[in-house]
Amino acid sequence: MFLYMSDPLVRVRYAACLFLLDPSLSLSWPPRIEIEIRPPRNLLQSPSLRPRSKTQTNTRLFSERERRKKLMAVSFPKCPSSPLPPLQTRNRAWSSPLCAPIQVGDSSKWALFETTKRCHLSVSATNGGSAVAPVEPSKKIQDSGTKTTPTDHSTKVENGVPQTVFSSNEFQDLKTGPNDSGRESTVSITVVGASGDLAKKKIFPALFALYYEGFLPKHFTIFGYARSKMTDAELREMVSRTLNCRIDQRENCDAKMEEFLKRCFYHSGQYDSEAHFVELDKKLKQHEGSRISNRLYYLSIPPNIFLDVVKCTSLAASSENGWTRVIVEKPFGRDAESSAALTRGLKQYLHEDQIFRIDHYLGKELVENLSVLRFSNLVFEPLWSRQYIRNVQIIFSEDFGTEGRGGYFDSYGIIRDIMQNHLLQIVALFAMETPTSLEAEDIRNEKVKVLRSMKTLEIDDVIIGQYKSHTRGGVVYPGYTDDKTVPNDSLTPTFAAAALFINNARWDGVPFLMKAGKALHTKRAEIRVQFRHVPGNLYKKCFGTDLDRATNELVIRVQPDEAIYLKINNKIPGLGMRLDRSNLNLHYAARYSKEIPCAYERLLLDAIEGERRLFIRSDELDAAWALFTPLLKELEEKRIAPELYPYGSRGPVGAHYLAAKYNVRWGDLGAEH
Repeated sequence: MFLYMSDPLVRVRYAACLFLLDPSLSLSWPPRIEIEIRPPRNLLQSPSLRPRSKTQTNTRLFSERERRKKLMAVSFPKCPSSPLPPLQTRNRAWSSPLCAPIQVGDSSKWALFETTKRCHLSVSATNGGSAVAPVEPSKKIQDSGTKTTPTDHSTKVENGVPQTVFSSNEFQDLKTGPNDSGRESTVSITVVGASGDLAKKKIFPALFALYYEGFLPKHFTIFGYARSKMTDAELREMVSRTLNCRIDQRENCDAKMEEFLKRCFYHSGQYDSEAHFVELDKKLKQHEGSRISNRLYYLSIPPNIFLDVVKCTSLAASSENGWTRVIVEKPFGRDAESSAALTRGLKQYLHEDQIFRIDHYLGKELVENLSVLRFSNLVFEPLWSRQYIRNVQIIFSEDFGTEGRGGYFDSYGIIRDIMQNHLLQIVALFAMETPTSLEAEDIRNEKVKVLRSMKTLEIDDVIIGQYKSHTRGGVVYPGYTDDKTVPNDSLTPTFAAAALFINNARWDGVPFLMKAGKALHTKRAEIRVQFRHVPGNLYKKCFGTDLDRATNELVIRVQPDEAIYLKINNKIPGLGMRLDRSNLNLHYAARYSKEIPCAYERLLLDAIEGERRLFIRSDELDAAWALFTPLLKELEEKRIAPELYPYGSRGPVGAHYLAAKYNVRWGDLGAEH
């Protein structure tokens, strides 16, 4: 049977072998499903469409979401009334009986096959017309005795293959209807480390917000897992203290909260005890019942116990008939070596598409809007290069110190905690080339290219600082080393500024300045794009000698008070010729009445749906650590002392000299910013 899929650029023909077996025959179980992609020759002949990496021509297993989006022709829409359990590929569930959508010529047809027999299924994308991978039976299994069942839809035979034609409404039913055997699915969300601050302040409130908005599945259960002894009622009491409804939607808030808390349970156990996770598995199964069970684990725990938990969940508490996914919180190691070791450890028990490395900054509304702003507005994309952009600044500042986190922070520092992940991810999103689509892999491929094109950081391109005590308004603000959990001789930086360069045709020579710090004068996270001067500016004299004021600047404020504004030169009304720099601004609070969701809401929903676009792939992580590891080792080996700056100031003076080295002035230091 041949499966077809139309594409705006090229028609790719998929060939699938579905064996409708005689009931007397039997095959091995579980079946093995492989998808092999071979780009057609005419695709390879086009320079603009030539694959950018060798892996694009290699055999690979598609994840559930990729399979739905990229290979609709072989996505096996769910069929009602099937006696079969789902097909398995690695740890992923595929629907059965086999439902194959077929597009022949310009007309779409859908063929429904029902059989109790199991078979190997190979799917190939070819340019020819005869490539069908063989299907070979192996060991015999017990036959259920159920015969192939025809459908009630109009059926015809084409090329010796029975084909069933469905209407568009029936097609939607096939895509969204019940799972195989008519069973519904459920999602079990387990928050490991449920008694910690992150779980209480971010994860549980985000889950409730998703439930309140109707984004969680119909059937779901939430379990908290930690070493602390606690009952279900005590967990609900703890969680209820941090739950609240949206400001713009208070209707039925209390009732929704009560319903949500009834679905929250607790299990106490050690993180390295397989027996305790066996007990958790039993509790999960009690709530899952006979439904298809999908399980999501959120590891809100220190990284040194990641592998213990992943091992136990994989061996004792993973789903038997659905998907199992694990969200891993940063930090992902301390350097390239430890990060690679952690990745190897995780992949002993999980596949890459089961690992969701979360960076909550990628879930920020304005960060996600960055690609929309660039790729959907013609006014920006032509300017997005070294020809028009003078420098890019990514600024992160907090107006508080490490109160309560000194012990943790001292082992990582501001570079590992903020710069290597949050800010570098923003740089990659900002500077990447246009992806071929909005699919997760296409976007992440472009981000990896940017990271690999960056010049390795050198000590001369970095300034580090540490805040000291300061008295202001009669109030004494403690210094970093005044924290009892921090050694008195600590050299851990609480501030860092760096100049990065991307060695490619688009960005060659453009400095990307990053700075991040604690205990500064304000709380802010923003991206500032400073454009070049107008050549031969006729109005230069109207600005005096401050040429920086004559340049345009695009500011994307991530937090607080999300906004986008463009600074332009404008004539001040009057008889004279005086120019002023004005703002064309979009204030989100003024423009949109809806409250902006928390980043954790978006990322949790994406993890449940299998969307990986905002999560970090292992090669992204490797490229990021390769950029910063030599610098971190040099700082620690040479014990370079950070420059001290007062609590509540604008940071160390060295940051200004670093910017001046590249003829740049920090955009957040002026009277108007």
